[in-house]
Amino acid sequence: MRSPFCTLLLLCGLAFFAMAQETPAAQPPQHSGILNPPIADEEDAHARIAKDMEKKAAKERVAALKTDTDKLLKLSVELKQYVDKSDENVLSLDVVKKAEAIEKLARSVKEKMKGPN
Repeated sequence: MRSPFCTLLLLCGLAFFAMAQETPAAQPPQHSGILNPPIADEEDAHARIAKDMEKKAAKERVAALKTDTDKLLKLSVELKQYVDKSDENVLSLDVVKKAEAIEKLARSVKEKMKGPN
């Protein structure tokens, strides 16, 4: 005769064997694109980043233009004051230097206005 322990062990073994037969083979987990996003999403992200960088560059360019035009106005007013103080016989070296500074700054403003080409 068999002992109850052997019978129990046999039944547990049969149950385990039956469950192993019903369980499908392990398949690799399916990713929903979270860990490895599709290439299109990467391209969209790169495009968004590039667009954001362009916007930031444009804002910085406009801010620099405002600063430069303020300097240009200040230099122009100073040049006007120097010219008003001088007479037909005397033009100071400061007037020439101021005019050259205005010319250089005006060229810089012109190039910034053209944009990044």
